[in-house]
Amino acid sequence: MNRLSQHIFRIALLALAFSAFLARPVQAAEYYDQYGLSPASAELNLGIQPHGYPSGVISAVMSRDRTMLNALAQLSSPLKTHPFQRGADMLSLLADQRLEAGLIGDVPTILAAARGDVWIVGLVKQTSTSIVAKNETRVSNLAGKRIAFVENSSAHNTLLQGLKAAGLTESDVKLVNMRVDEMPDALEAGKIDAFAAWEPAPTNALSRSNKNHTVFRGLSSDYFVINRAFEQRSPETARVLIAGYVRAIEFMRRSQKNLESAANWAILDAKAYSAKAGEIPASQVMAITRREILNIPSAPAIIAPPGSPILLNEFKFLKERGKIPADGQWENITDALSYRGLSLVMGEQRRYEINKFDYAP
Repeated sequence: MNRLSQHIFRIALLALAFSAFLARPVQAAEYYDQYGLSPASAELNLGIQPHGYPSGVISAVMSRDRTMLNALAQLSSPLKTHPFQRGADMLSLLADQRLEAGLIGDVPTILAAARGDVWIVGLVKQTSTSIVAKNETRVSNLAGKRIAFVENSSAHNTLLQGLKAAGLTESDVKLVNMRVDEMPDALEAGKIDAFAAWEPAPTNALSRSNKNHTVFRGLSSDYFVINRAFEQRSPETARVLIAGYVRAIEFMRRSQKNLESAANWAILDAKAYSAKAGEIPASQVMAITRREILNIPSAPAIIAPPGSPILLNEFKFLKERGKIPADGQWENITDALSYRGLSLVMGEQRRYEINKFDYAP
């Protein structure tokens, strides 16, 4: 083989190698990879869900709390909030300490607690998730129809409960995995026939057309959780964050004006995160927030017994689906619920300035 032939041969080999490289499957980056989070960083990284109410309302108030932000800065742990499409997306980040805390639904809470990753601090909401359908009033009529859902969420569990009550299974319908903020538009456009979701998506869809109906509701709850390793490493920082969470709820309870401000902040945060966020009036955001957290006398404390039927039913659901290891124990959940951080903060209200309300507009 002469030099020219050898040169051409080498070029051909390089071309083949490059083609093979391009043909390799490339794992798509997750949207939250852009946040650049690293394990056990100096910042206090809080995962939030702007498209869920009242969770997004509470986080909107917390992120504007000058009292908390100043206290965290003095502890060299500045707060950074990071928006997520669903609570399940926070699980790996809570597990490896890239997130110090999060506001998440009951199913992600159980998954994280079952692995021993988090403490369950307190209640963020206690309500129901809904199945909303277009031109139908019964779940049984959804056989063969397209139903949008968020996998491994409390709404997913509600969907399965509704199907079971109607004598249907997942295989009897066409499941469409979809972002919750896209569901009302998809229903209106005829891309789906129904969806299972949490607020404000159901309220948004129902306000658009009298053809849309709630056909099933299931009990659900959201929780504020913190990473165990973070709490062990910086217990005072964790308590300052918990104080901000308590203060946010107390601020909204104090007056109609405060609640209205919180609702408007939450709407701004939802729009900033995604233009797809369906807008509902501040009055409806306020109504959801009152109903699902402020009107619960014990909130933010969790006074349900360790055998709480909501969490226990969710735990059984996840175990049946193989989402929790066979050796996963309910006792891991009750242990996570035993965390005393909230009671310690409430016992020292003056120290943690629970009744000092100073919020940036």
